Amino acid sequence: MDKKTPLYETHIKYGGKMVPFGGYILPVQYETGVKKEHIAVRTTCGLFDVSHMGEIIIRGKDSLEFLNYVLSNDYTNMKDGQVRYGIICNENGGAVDDLLVYKKANDDYLLVPNASNKDKDFDWIVSHKRGEVEIKDVSAQYGQLALQGPNAEKILTKLIAKDQLPNKYYTAEFGCKLEDVVCMISRTGYTGEDGFEIYMSAPLAPKVWEMIIEAGKDEGLIPCGLGARDTLRLEAGMPLYGHEMNEERPVRTVGLGFAIKMNKEDFIGKEAMLKQGDLKEKIVGLKITGRGIAREHCDVYKGDEKIGITTSGTYLPYMEGAYALALVEVGLSDIGTELEVDVRGRRISAEVVNSPFYKR
Repeated sequence: MDKKTPLYETHIKYGGKMVPFGGYILPVQYETGVKKEHIAVRTTCGLFDVSHMGEIIIRGKDSLEFLNYVLSNDYTNMKDGQVRYGIICNENGGAVDDLLVYKKANDDYLLVPNASNKDKDFDWIVSHKRGEVEIKDVSAQYGQLALQGPNAEKILTKLIAKDQLPNKYYTAEFGCKLEDVVCMISRTGYTGEDGFEIYMSAPLAPKVWEMIIEAGKDEGLIPCGLGARDTLRLEAGMPLYGHEMNEERPVRTVGLGFAIKMNKEDFIGKEAMLKQGDLKEKIVGLKITGRGIAREHCDVYKGDEKIGITTSGTYLPYMEGAYALALVEVGLSDIGTELEVDVRGRRISAEVVNSPFYKR
């Protein structure tokens, strides 16, 4: 049975259209619609409920060594309050999931995995435990909001002093107070915009939501749902687990080399990656130049030869066009390469372009 986040009644109050997603009931959009919500995040600000995301604590004297073994990135030089992306790889070099790692203090880390994978990730991490570490799933304790867009800081500084907010991208402040609510605030997001992700005790999430909505009423802030979250991340070229990455596909195809540190002594999946050699496929950006919209799982052609498949695709409101991410043969991945995408039995033209499609 699908769960409700602490903000379920709040979404009903604000006219959210509720759908099942990742084991939860969440708003796919509000009465404003996906397009207006997307444009608000690009031009003013949007507020998302992301309480469905997981939270896993890893503590203990061997926690750093363990993180470096179970994740692809290197966490050795992280400072307190720093946030770093990472990938949980399997022994074949595929992705179990991707997540964020927050360093609270030495030997004290918070991992934030994807909602639908939280239980799988937790079980995987526990099953590969080594050394003196404590691993604890605390997801039920947290509510999480994402305030995203150019006006995010302006809105939040009506509730907290600017010098108490994280000022650098991928950093966090612990023990912040929004009025009397203790929060963790990070300068992170999944939209390609400046913004914050705000963690608080689950029962207090509705209170924080209302505080932020009130603070943003003159700054163009509107509630946003899953629909806009997906179009925004695609416009920003951000991969989504289950689309661009999965357990079977080599994670190196996704273009996340910055988060795969092959110079580490060892990590799960490293040996398989070394054996893979030069990859035959990679994820690229496509601009649909013909008439139509390519969704996921559309075959990609060069002439009569199938050379790939789309992994995500839709109409992107800010770019005012149809775009897709696709896994294609490396030899046909250069910018400007003209291809075709099969959309329900009809070939439409496309061109390989730079991804991300949008940069602020």
